[in-house]
Amino acid sequence: MLDLDSVAREYAVAKENFQIDIPEYFNFGFEVIDRWAEKGDKTAVIAVSGDGHNIRHVRYSDISKNSNRFANALRELGLSKGDFACVVIGRIPEWYDVLFGCMKSGVVSMPGTNLLTAKDIAYRVNHSKAKAVVVTPEHCGKVDQIREACPSLKYFIVVGEAGEGWLSFADLCAKNSPHIINADRVATRSSDMMMAYFTSGTTAMPKMVPRNYGYGLAHAATALFWMDLRHDDVHWTLTDTGWAKAAWGMLFPQFLAGVTVVLYNGDGGFDLDLHLKLIPKLNVTTFCAPPTVYRLFAQNDLSGYDLSSIRRSMGAGEPLNPEVIRYWQNTTGTVIADGYGQTETINIVANFPDQPVKIGSMGQPVPGFDVDIVDDEGNRLPPNEIGHIAVRITKPWPSGLFDGYYTGGALDKAAFRNGWYYTGDTATRDEDGYLWFVGRADDLISSAGYRISPFEVESSLIEHPAVAESAVVGTPDDVRGQVVTSYIILAKGYEPSDELAKQIQEFCKQHTAPYKYPRIVHFVETLPKTISGKIRRVELRETDA
Repeated sequence: MLDLDSVAREYAVAKENFQIDIPEYFNFGFEVIDRWAEKGDKTAVIAVSGDGHNIRHVRYSDISKNSNRFANALRELGLSKGDFACVVIGRIPEWYDVLFGCMKSGVVSMPGTNLLTAKDIAYRVNHSKAKAVVVTPEHCGKVDQIREACPSLKYFIVVGEAGEGWLSFADLCAKNSPHIINADRVATRSSDMMMAYFTSGTTAMPKMVPRNYGYGLAHAATALFWMDLRHDDVHWTLTDTGWAKAAWGMLFPQFLAGVTVVLYNGDGGFDLDLHLKLIPKLNVTTFCAPPTVYRLFAQNDLSGYDLSSIRRSMGAGEPLNPEVIRYWQNTTGTVIADGYGQTETINIVANFPDQPVKIGSMGQPVPGFDVDIVDDEGNRLPPNEIGHIAVRITKPWPSGLFDGYYTGGALDKAAFRNGWYYTGDTATRDEDGYLWFVGRADDLISSAGYRISPFEVESSLIEHPAVAESAVVGTPDDVRGQVVTSYIILAKGYEPSDELAKQIQEFCKQHTAPYKYPRIVHFVETLPKTISGKIRRVELRETDA
């Protein structure tokens, strides 16, 4: 197991020297979870019920034994190394038992969000030819709807009360040993597929991203440099278990560092008061939330809450408004450190504890990666020019970078060209080497010779008190090529009107370059989104067209 305490965390030193040596054989379940279990009974997970009253401490030894039981159960059923299992489980401790049990048995888990529909599950099962599904009871009905449409499925396992046609996870584990003797361990190479996530599908059908066993170890960079995790930390990331963000914030970096993870099983609307009260109650020291949550915090008076336990705050997904960052800093004493990566990578760009934070910047490349802004031909661009965010392909292969999308045959490697992995996102790099996010490459607007980032315009719009949410696209125009068009959901207390549209336009001119303001304003009640909550601008462009 990698000793994180022995690695230099100072950015200047790590940038020159950091490298992860991925062994030929590696299994996170055995080499990390079982090792921590052997070192004592430290709490691995603090499981909190939706109302915040029921708090359960789960030890590393508990996860070790329970995942062994499930691994033995999978093998007893007839599942073997390389078989796929679709996993849809919420924020409960059994999620860990299932994932690590799959790893230990060599079964490839495919975590999915609780928002998946029956059609979504069928798509994932048929794309992978999965043999098993492991779900909680609320998803059984969805799976039952698509059984006939998914002929590869043989094993139906439910974590909870089992109905007809379903195997009980608890019963399977109860009748299997909490131990796996060395002779019975499945040998997994670091290059073998361990799990798979599906992309959000903002412009097309979701793509399947295979993640090998070395991926878990590669997240040492995430733990060390962006999150700055220490062994005595209590870490809380707000995310659904079905996203790759869960691998970042609830799984690999945290358990590599041996920290305690908060697993809050809330559902329905976001309970701001409960979240803020849980932070001191659980002594949360490192905290990661999406920008929407930080914005919600900034809209409320937090003076009555004790947030002094927090020593490191992080955000990901999009840059935050300066006012939000300053408010959180005044409240907690911590600057929200932005981080960037994808389902296809680990954390590859971030703001680091020993480096100045430039508000609005994604930060600098993570040690171990050559990340830069390049053109279509793979040439590095000079400072302040918009280009593709890309990862240079090196030997050895960059740790944590996938090597192509799973198709069932040859991997789809279209994103790899000119010696780079093209992320599909665009940005600029300033003179100090900091990256500044612009937007998805497909979303850039070309208007009268200017390249305009929808994200930048949306960030300006959200500052207006009447704007609750917005999306910006380019609409075809005979003179300018494209014009900036905004779709705006109004905040409570505001009504659509031509006068309000003009006010918002003038506001935008004053808060960003005047040529970027939305020349067309649509007031709408909803925006088209993926199940991960990302705006499908492609639908808005199709509507305009």
